[in-house]
Amino acid sequence: MPLTNADLVRKAAGPVGTGDFIAASGLLAAEQANAFLDQVYVATPFSALQRTERRRAKTGSIAKIGIGGRLLRLKTAGVDDATLSKSTFGDVSYTCVRSRLDWETEEEVFEENIEAAALEDHLMGLMTGQLGRDLEDLHFNGDTTDTSADAAFLTQNSGWLYQLANAGLAHRVNGAAVNGGAIEKSHFFDGFQALPDKYKAQADQMRWLMSPTNKSRWLEYLTGRSTAAGDSALLGQGGDRPHGILIQEIPAMPNTRILLANTSQFIVLNTRDIRIRRTTEGREAIRQDKRFYAIFIDDDPIIEEQDGVVDIYGMAA
Repeated sequence: MPLTNADLVRKAAGPVGTGDFIAASGLLAAEQANAFLDQVYVATPFSALQRTERRRAKTGSIAKIGIGGRLLRLKTAGVDDATLSKSTFGDVSYTCVRSRLDWETEEEVFEENIEAAALEDHLMGLMTGQLGRDLEDLHFNGDTTDTSADAAFLTQNSGWLYQLANAGLAHRVNGAAVNGGAIEKSHFFDGFQALPDKYKAQADQMRWLMSPTNKSRWLEYLTGRSTAAGDSALLGQGGDRPHGILIQEIPAMPNTRILLANTSQFIVLNTRDIRIRRTTEGREAIRQDKRFYAIFIDDDPIIEEQDGVVDIYGMAA
């Protein structure tokens, strides 16, 4: 029996119990869109740490509020010093871009594969996971000026690393100036000291963000030291908390960059205008004996306060 678009999204996100979305357009209902996005990001290591916002509009802003510090005053009987604390408000604008993931499968595959009809479930799950990994890659590495062989992918949007390098608001530390860019303890000292003290009270929510290779290099550096810390790292019992802050491995990050921040500074905006299309009809599907699929999603990565991020650049590739 042919699957509807609603059947497909249930395969990817599980039953959502909100009824079928519009079959002709593939548009997901709001609850289905939320369930699908949850499934997309479950495959990515940073998804549980980043802040995710879902909006109806493709462009808009995220409101932010500040209250300052040292607001407490001495209470004196019978005296009103007319001191009133005020909140400050701001916003961070976003503009989602529309991205597409499409693929095709020959009908023979479903007939000959040992999974038979269950293969479509399996393929949908694989593509949903890859969509999440591609989005995380784009969130970090998107660069609208890229001219490499991956330009078709990277130029879709400006990722967090591009924003930090070009906005002039983050605290940037030249890692190449320390030990030729080869990771060592001074990189973490310099990075931690570059972060304004007002953000250091959030140490439990902060992370060192780096590639798995850089974490391995750091552990290798520790094991080469004739100290108790080196022995512990060699036994896999330490080394992942420089300055008491956890290291978070990000497979998509380049080896040349290390970030330090409260991870809620990194925001991903998605709209609920998500469409999943599938067809076994039409000239190409009939003549090529194939099934065609496509997922359409709106997405934009932004940073709430670049002042709360340290970007160590120029590390050894």
